[in-house]
Amino acid sequence: RLMQQQFQLPPVNIHLHKLIPFGAGLGGGSSDAAFMIQSLNALFELGLSSNTLHELAMQLGSDCPFFLHNQVVMASGRGELLTEVPEFSLKGFTILLITPPLSVSTAMAYAGIQAREPRTTLRERLAHPIENWKNMVVNQFEESVFVLLPELARFKQLLYESGAVYASMSGSGAALYGLYQTPPKAPEQVFEGCGIWMETCK
Repeated sequence: RLMQQQFQLPPVNIHLHKLIPFGAGLGGGSSDAAFMIQSLNALFELGLSSNTLHELAMQLGSDCPFFLHNQVVMASGRGELLTEVPEFSLKGFTILLITPPLSVSTAMAYAGIQAREPRTTLRERLAHPIENWKNMVVNQFEESVFVLLPELARFKQLLYESGAVYASMSGSGAALYGLYQTPPKAPEQVFEGCGIWMETCK
């Protein structure tokens, strides 16, 4: 509707086959919005610049512009200030993503956040070896969400017990992920009842 109002687009029949669960902290809705903007730009040959696509995405959500970039970027501000991070790589690591049968209200997660100034920037902490991230790269949402849903804290512990060198909740939850130097064996047994996705970075 945003694109239709600004560019007088005709009606479009859209079918969304949604595989990303709601309330998982994976940016499912925001990525849908970003890819729809890109798709309509291509479908109607609007020729919109990257800056224009960014401005449109911002009107739909602070994190929507992030999903216009299929690469690693550092987000700051409200999520709209994006900086490339060419030195960052997970090559050779296996990512295991689990989606427990739980959901977290984004409003609830944000209500529990107490903002504080970090001693070092996230970029500085990410420059350390991944094996050192455990006590350095922290998702602050975990502090309040784990109190409300202690099962998620247990799933994070299971990620470490299964061999992850780093584990964290994704965004405001409830999905969690682990980074492995060696792919974990039989994760479907360890994380029974959870959705599971696993891939080795190239």
